[in-house]
Amino acid sequence: MTGLLDRLVDDAGLFPPTALAPPAAVRRHRADRAAGHPLHSHRLLVPASRLDEIRGHLRPGDRFALGLIADGGPADDPGGRLARAVATIAADPRLTLALVEAPVTVFGAEPADAVPAVLDALRDTDAPVFLEPAAPSGIHALLAALPRTADRTTGAKLRCGGVRADLFPSTADVARFLVACAGARVPFKATAGLHRAVRHHDPATGFTHHGYLNLLLATATARTTGDPDAVRAELEITDPARLADSVRQLEPDVVVRDLFVSYGSCSTATPVTEAATVLDPTRKDLAR
Repeated sequence: MTGLLDRLVDDAGLFPPTALAPPAAVRRHRADRAAGHPLHSHRLLVPASRLDEIRGHLRPGDRFALGLIADGGPADDPGGRLARAVATIAADPRLTLALVEAPVTVFGAEPADAVPAVLDALRDTDAPVFLEPAAPSGIHALLAALPRTADRTTGAKLRCGGVRADLFPSTADVARFLVACAGARVPFKATAGLHRAVRHHDPATGFTHHGYLNLLLATATARTTGDPDAVRAELEITDPARLADSVRQLEPDVVVRDLFVSYGSCSTATPVTEAATVLDPTRKDLAR
């Protein structure tokens, strides 16, 4: 499987609801790297505050690419913690810094203040950084605060779910987020609630989850039309056959993954199973 789904899933095993303990997270990530499934990005997402826990379970021959997540709050010196974590990764031959993710609220209330604080903490690395607004509706203020520079990739982050119902944004909010990023040509990452390919209701939790194929298809439409209503309609597709057929019919020149970089999943197995179930694995027309 290459192209549209290639390197789509970041390993967020440390995060709820799976919330693996560091030894188990390292073992699973090591096994996934050895298996080399093309759906996996082979990036392990690690909060800055837990970096030393992960390092304590690495072997000398390990080579892990990390997505570093800024955490804490304004009173916890998040910039200093982030800068120290960057320096620690740079000094550890087992690790490389693949990207950084930073919730705006960790650094302050307003993107105009938080974005410079994040970038100052990252002055010793040119790793891509993706900033998460307090809610998807805050995307326009975030985009206005992002610098336009060739020195580093600076993008946005979309939270699609979590352990509470209020963490699941509406399809209208997601559609507006996608259209804004597409219009500004700003890449984004996604996180939480996207284990499965197709939008669905989870009877165990009562939450309605977004699907990662819905998000891919909606990103393509945001890029080609900029129409929030059309984007929302694709986010709301719940028929797996209809969704898979729409994904297969994407025009070869429709660019998706330069916008939708990847998403963090606490399960690395479910997205792979879902892709094989929803999409015919014998088809070759998904290559991008």
